[in-house]
Amino acid sequence: MKIQDFDFDLPPELIAQFPIEQRVSSRMLRLDGTAGVMQDSQFADLPGFVRAGDVMVFNDTRVIKARLYGVKDTGGRVEVLVERVLDTHCALAVMRASHPSKPGTKLLLAESIEVTVLACEGDFYTLRFEHECSVPELLERYGHLPLPPYISRSADKGDETRYQTIYARQPGAVAAPTAGLHFDENMLNALRNMGVVIAYVTLHVGSGTFQPVRVEDIADHKMHREIFHVPAETAEAIGRAKAEGRAVIAVGTTSLRALEAAAAAAEGSEEGESILLPVQGDTDIFITPGYRFRVVEHLLTNFHLPRSTLLMLVAAFGGLENIRSAYKHAISHRYRFFSYGDAMLIARGSQ
Repeated sequence: MKIQDFDFDLPPELIAQFPIEQRVSSRMLRLDGTAGVMQDSQFADLPGFVRAGDVMVFNDTRVIKARLYGVKDTGGRVEVLVERVLDTHCALAVMRASHPSKPGTKLLLAESIEVTVLACEGDFYTLRFEHECSVPELLERYGHLPLPPYISRSADKGDETRYQTIYARQPGAVAAPTAGLHFDENMLNALRNMGVVIAYVTLHVGSGTFQPVRVEDIADHKMHREIFHVPAETAEAIGRAKAEGRAVIAVGTTSLRALEAAAAAAEGSEEGESILLPVQGDTDIFITPGYRFRVVEHLLTNFHLPRSTLLMLVAAFGGLENIRSAYKHAISHRYRFFSYGDAMLIARGSQ
């Protein structure tokens, strides 16, 4: 398939620049991926669309203060976005500057942290932080919350709360798993009280989620790798649900990718009869139309960028023509798009 198959025109005013006042007050578009039927609803109505015994899977990653500002030894300004902490003093990062930095380049970040560029591969730089404190400590002290590039303002104190899910507990992401931003404690309690099984995975969202697809044929695109973990209790809960004919609902594309990566690992193991196995590692799973889903029946997600890998994933899940129609409907009905925007609840299309 071609990249233009996933393009659409979005009026800039539909890109949500701020979160809605109450997390659960967003709108929600329901899409039946088999019948192609859409329904306008509210996120607060979510409990009416799930059943007791269904398993709802959340990504419990926590966004770190990954953005640092400074200067190069040449005097030029530089912006660093830490992608992954490699060890106590080294990190993988994306850098924005007027000119690329070569190995050996020295940086001064936050007027306090001396950094050496060790290597560069593609868009990513390996950096060594020449400081007595560890990289996580330095980020917490000097870093800034990395709002996505389509939010045209700097992060404020409110974002430090609202650009985190209420259940975020595993630090390591540079972007929030935004479908989870709609949930508050009352919603989670309501789901638990009606018998929905709440389970967690971890996938640390990397900066690659915002990297453009630069190839014409999407089969040529190489996904960035992200750290993920599917714990035993989540694998067991999903196994029981499948055995009993109950549904698995992924909250966000990152939860879905973690589950499908774990299922792929199970297929390649000696325990291949399991739907999925507990697993911890890296994944570069790239889900596009034609993918055979193994685990998830329903996906709760936000509205995604044109020509993005996330849009390709939801097109695979709900059907490309259905998603095109749904996005056209969402634009004409003035839904709010992207991280702080409204939600979609998609029932998986036939495959």
